[in-house]
Amino acid sequence: MRQIFGTARPHVNRSAGTASRISYVLGAIVGNVSLLVVLFSVGAACCLGLGFVLQQAAARTAPPGDFLSPRLLLDLMRVPSWLAGIGLMICGMVLGALALGQGEVSVVEPLMATNLLFAMSLSRWLTGQRLGRQGWGGLWLLACGVAVFLLAGQPQGGEEVSQPLRRWLVIGVVAGFSLLLTAFARHPRAPWTPALLGLAGGLLYGLQDALTRVCGLRLTDEGWVSLFTSWEPYALVVMGVTSLIMVQSAFEAGPLRVSLPPLTAAQPLAGIVCGIGFLGDHVRTDPLALAGQAAGLVAIVTGIVMLGRHPAMPPGKTDAAHGSTAARPE
Repeated sequence: MRQIFGTARPHVNRSAGTASRISYVLGAIVGNVSLLVVLFSVGAACCLGLGFVLQQAAARTAPPGDFLSPRLLLDLMRVPSWLAGIGLMICGMVLGALALGQGEVSVVEPLMATNLLFAMSLSRWLTGQRLGRQGWGGLWLLACGVAVFLLAGQPQGGEEVSQPLRRWLVIGVVAGFSLLLTAFARHPRAPWTPALLGLAGGLLYGLQDALTRVCGLRLTDEGWVSLFTSWEPYALVVMGVTSLIMVQSAFEAGPLRVSLPPLTAAQPLAGIVCGIGFLGDHVRTDPLALAGQAAGLVAIVTGIVMLGRHPAMPPGKTDAAHGSTAARPE
């Protein structure tokens, strides 16, 4: 258990196969990132991205009365494709937890933001759309943005912040902003509702990832009794159910190209804020490094938006009913 959730970063030899060689190159770009962290993070991104597509395909058929209600989850449990999507999401969460047990949140979160690449791959296969200039441009911006952020920031772990006020301030700001966005998205037919709920769910996902790392470190250092007598595991359950209702309502209210980009962009940003805010993560702070990190984050968000708005992304209820008018990318 200590090997899985500990902070040590064991060296893993380069293995055969394209995926392993790509992960080895990514790990070599950022010298302090182990290959295992990269593999777990990208594996989690793959499961999450594929799961999001299956979940949205089911959620868009849910009754309107289920919007932002626990009844939505109960109704969706009867849909096999949604259960498959949830199964993939659980696999992604487990792989993400393993990655967070070995690496810093500021490293894992940008890598997990690549889930949109896998969502795009499945959507492209389902719709038959070509990537075109928009798709390839978004793909390269997202991939290069992750590499630039990690290369410029060189995130490293440190001691968890001991001041309770600082921790609760960061948690309160992230969770409070998420709830505020949800309050503004109470009307399911408003055009901004899917984006706001996606953003709100992404913020909670990022906070969940940070608390997952806290739980992993506590389990490693203090054992099971200390873990289950602390508040973090129970907060994870509450936030997990809440964020799931938010995200499924976002998927129900509109097309994936509207809800998934803000979700995917908000999760790493919230995770990085929590990692630096109370987990003790450190990044380089000289002007050149800060400029590189900012450029990397801008590229990540821009790439996410370009991929998320690609015509290959599944339609929402309105698009499905009236037929998509999006032109195929050249």
